[in-house]
Amino acid sequence: MSTKSTRGIDDAGVPDHPSRSDGFVRGVSGLIGGPLGDHAVALDRPVGRDRHFWTAARIVLALVCLTLALHWVQKSPCQDGAWTNNVQYTRFCYTDVLALYYAEGLNEGKVPYRDHPVEYPVLTGYFMGALGLPVHALGRDDPGLNQGMWFYNANALVLGALAVATAAVLLALRRRRPWDAALFALAPALLLTATVNWDFLAIGLAAFGLLAWARRRPALAGLLLGLGGAAKLWPLFLFWPILLLAIRGSRLRAAFTAIGAGALALLVVNLPTALLYPKNWGRFLELNTERPIDWGTLWYIGRYLDGKVGGSGGTGPFEWLNANIPVLNNLSYALFILACVGVAVLALAAPRRPRLAQLAFLVVAAFLIFSKVWSQQFVLWLLPLAVLARPKWGAFLAWQLAEVAYFAAFYGELLGASTGRPVFPEGVFVLAATLRLTTVVILCVLIVREILRPEQDAVRSTYADDPDAGVIDGAPDAPWLRRHHPPGSTVDPTPAPATT
Repeated sequence: MSTKSTRGIDDAGVPDHPSRSDGFVRGVSGLIGGPLGDHAVALDRPVGRDRHFWTAARIVLALVCLTLALHWVQKSPCQDGAWTNNVQYTRFCYTDVLALYYAEGLNEGKVPYRDHPVEYPVLTGYFMGALGLPVHALGRDDPGLNQGMWFYNANALVLGALAVATAAVLLALRRRRPWDAALFALAPALLLTATVNWDFLAIGLAAFGLLAWARRRPALAGLLLGLGGAAKLWPLFLFWPILLLAIRGSRLRAAFTAIGAGALALLVVNLPTALLYPKNWGRFLELNTERPIDWGTLWYIGRYLDGKVGGSGGTGPFEWLNANIPVLNNLSYALFILACVGVAVLALAAPRRPRLAQLAFLVVAAFLIFSKVWSQQFVLWLLPLAVLARPKWGAFLAWQLAEVAYFAAFYGELLGASTGRPVFPEGVFVLAATLRLTTVVILCVLIVREILRPEQDAVRSTYADDPDAGVIDGAPDAPWLRRHHPPGSTVDPTPAPATT
């Protein structure tokens, strides 16, 4: 007889088998013989626990590499930079990485921010320069070198490595559920948009930040999330669910440590450039303040309903907002803040403390839903969060199919705008944008439902509490909150001993 708490042990429990636990996968598995049998040889043991090389983790990493290789092939028609006859649209291979090598003056040796204003946050600009300036130097020595192609491939290599690292983080966070990461590895959005822009720089940093938080290293977590915010804004939003859960679990010191480290990282990265080149540094903020309603957003759909986008000449509230950008900005910010307040109410009032990934997905999704800009590659922001928040295949694949439909419609819209000959009626693109918006909203609704009914949460069926929560994992609710929840609704700080 022995007593041993299993809290914090993420590789010793019974592993999850999707063909048994996931209704969608169980149904599809009937095509190849049905769910995994009781006597089947499992591939999802941790590396080193059996004699099989092809463990679940290694299969997932191989699938990520395969998806990225196919993505590189899909983008190959555009790599030479000779975009004649609108090949970048007809072959669906456009990428900002190649286009901005010339637009940002990197092909002329211009140093980002010093010689040219950059439309992205500072760390992304540094990243562009770190890869672009050596390519320009090579081009000076070899005039026949296709600088754009070299720049794109250098970026594809580094961004691909960050995508693989993100998958490895997902595997590390879900060692009992390694097949969850297959959602990320096989996502059509990863295949289509991995190197459209530099988003994987921020995604990789944010993923490692979440891993550091899960490993109870709040200062490192804050540092990495702050660096992610210096590359793209959205990783900074993850501090909000961390703070909310710390309030509920009485772990404010860890949350403030992370927030302070994140603020310090953000300051250290931005301050030198802001002081030396204030006008060029502020281009990102200026551009986002001035931009009107962009394609595919909630506001764009509203403009179409107003009748203006479709060419009927009608007017309406959304068209008025497009002509009054400050009001549009304030309304967008206000709706996002209201959504964050709603997440706070949910985090504190839910019958059981929500998981970090669930709240993180809701916050980032709310930002996209109410933003006036929703670029095609922003789907990548949600991808790892969706895997961690709700690792179920059915709704995930519906969302991914909607993203594929939007991707195709978006390129048709670009081609029509470039040639002056619409590829299809405007309503087709608006329908695709509406489907994308709707599937993201549905994912949010499903996550909220599982927060309110934690017995339906797939991750909680495998883990006692929240494997991503770090110092909050397994902590009891704050005393002032326990008075407002019925007995048994919070995590017991002294788990029952296991008998072996």
